[in-house]
Amino acid sequence: MKEDRTGPGTVEFEEFARATGQRLYRAAMLLTGDHHLAEDLTQATYARLFASWRRVRRTDTPVAYARTALFNEFMSHKRLRRNSERPVDVLPEAPVDSPGSDERLDLMAALAHLSRADRLILVCRYWEDRSVTQTAGDLSLTEATVRSRSRRALARLRHHLEKEDHDALR
Repeated sequence: MKEDRTGPGTVEFEEFARATGQRLYRAAMLLTGDHHLAEDLTQATYARLFASWRRVRRTDTPVAYARTALFNEFMSHKRLRRNSERPVDVLPEAPVDSPGSDERLDLMAALAHLSRADRLILVCRYWEDRSVTQTAGDLSLTEATVRSRSRRALARLRHHLEKEDHDALR
């Protein structure tokens, strides 16, 4: 007997997931710096959204709701401590270089030097192109906190990028 997966809102949720999937994944990738963890966070975010889709689809901005859910998932990821993955000596596949990968790797390395909260603020503000007010609302912070942390995090990010450029020229 075949299961019917077309409950109320399922098709609408699938369309929403297709339309927003790449954007949420890219934000998760910038937050984590890890392709697999970014996929896991994106998947966990959509699982939570699907479970409450009836409520989510009635909001004014389901995309903002999804973004906030991703940010919350990212912040709580380390608290869970249920990672059962084990490192291996030999990787099953070789990495593939793509055009512009050096710049992306530099950015990912520089972002890794920031705290999780600072990465979250920078990704929300500049990658997601959110205003200070929107970012403060999404992250439950004051606007002054978002402005000051953004300024300090950008300065540290620039410092790390300049240091990598300087080291590369040697």
